Amino acid sequence: MSANSAHRSGSQPWLHQKGEVIQDFGTVKQFPIGLSYEARMYSCQRLNRILADTQILYGLYKKHHWLMRGATFYQLHLVLDKHAGEQLELVDTLAERVQTLGGVAVGDPRHVAEITSIPRPPDGVEEVPAMLSRLLEAHETILVEAHDAAARTAELGDDGTNDLLVSQVIRSGELQSWFLAEHLVDTPLVRS
Repeated sequence: MSANSAHRSGSQPWLHQKGEVIQDFGTVKQFPIGLSYEARMYSCQRLNRILADTQILYGLYKKHHWLMRGATFYQLHLVLDKHAGEQLELVDTLAERVQTLGGVAVGDPRHVAEITSIPRPPDGVEEVPAMLSRLLEAHETILVEAHDAAARTAELGDDGTNDLLVSQVIRSGELQSWFLAEHLVDTPLVRS
């Protein structure tokens, strides 16, 4: 069987395909979901910023999970991995909401790095309190953005985005922040 007959039979994959961009990032296509173009455009812009920051937070959680040290290694190793999994679920949910609104979700890590507001950590291993503080600061950045975006999307009538931000991004971020912050509290010595 020749290469041409294999290609004609449909069994040969068409490798190295290139295509035209059919929707630019930063645009929204019209969907019949009962929201104005302006509301959908605004929500997509805000969601993509939160999505980028959440992808970075997920990466920080995994990094710190791998690099954890010290007497609380096991407990923190487990909680950081649990939180990372929850952030990964949020990444998917946020991206799907952008797509539902007719937008284009930020997905390429290089693009994410361009639009995130979360500072880059050192490449090496930091002390445990510094790693936890870095996670808390990233959470707070996302929470400030999510609170503001939730209020504005509510004003625009985008109840779906508002609900996602309040019930998932904000509530999980606050809960995870609480868990992390409690690891940074000095506990008194037990005296007999």
